[in-house]
Amino acid sequence: MRETGKRARRRISTEIKRVGPLRFIDVLAFRLYYRLFLARQDRRWEEQKLEELRAIYPALKNVPVLMTHSPNSEEAERFIKEQRPDIMIARCKSLLKESVFSIPTKGTLVMHPGICPEYRNAHGCFWALANDDRSKVGMTMLRIDKGVDTGPVFGYYHYSGDDSRDSHVVIQHRVVLDNLEAIGKKLHEIFLGEAVPIDTKGRKSSTWGQPWLTKYLGWKSRARRG
Repeated sequence: MRETGKRARRRISTEIKRVGPLRFIDVLAFRLYYRLFLARQDRRWEEQKLEELRAIYPALKNVPVLMTHSPNSEEAERFIKEQRPDIMIARCKSLLKESVFSIPTKGTLVMHPGICPEYRNAHGCFWALANDDRSKVGMTMLRIDKGVDTGPVFGYYHYSGDDSRDSHVVIQHRVVLDNLEAIGKKLHEIFLGEAVPIDTKGRKSSTWGQPWLTKYLGWKSRARRG
């Protein structure tokens, strides 16, 4: 996916409406801090992890690829239908329209970076740590429905690293990569129709926006104190 300028501006506008213009400065401050002090180290970690994964898993050949500005575009919908998938995993920040997520016969799944329903949206691990809610630092596997991260939950996968050292980006990668075997097993159960959804009734549902620098500094300060 290659995001257009229009989509980027829409996301900025949405975040300003969510938190207000003053708090949006906190968001921008974190973006700058991350670029200056964390991004290079995270890229090195990602490159090393990719090399490790390439050594474990053989490369797939002749994989069809479509470049598009949106997973909801007509060409994306047509492309997915041509592949006739049993299961699809959505690894994007866009909400999928029903005509897209309903194509796979066994459903479209999301590996959401946060424990749902308490930490929905794209930075759930960050906000769980920012709120010192460590039992909720993890990934949720759910099947997409018409809501926003509200579909049936099939699994939670947690992080067991050192959050005084790891960035929120590394943590959100690790809740997936450290649990690949368990995730693969669960996908097989879903395909066979044997997976049982987890009951989430009665739990508080919350949505969270972009990380704030003030919250990041508070989280790291607590983590370093032990």
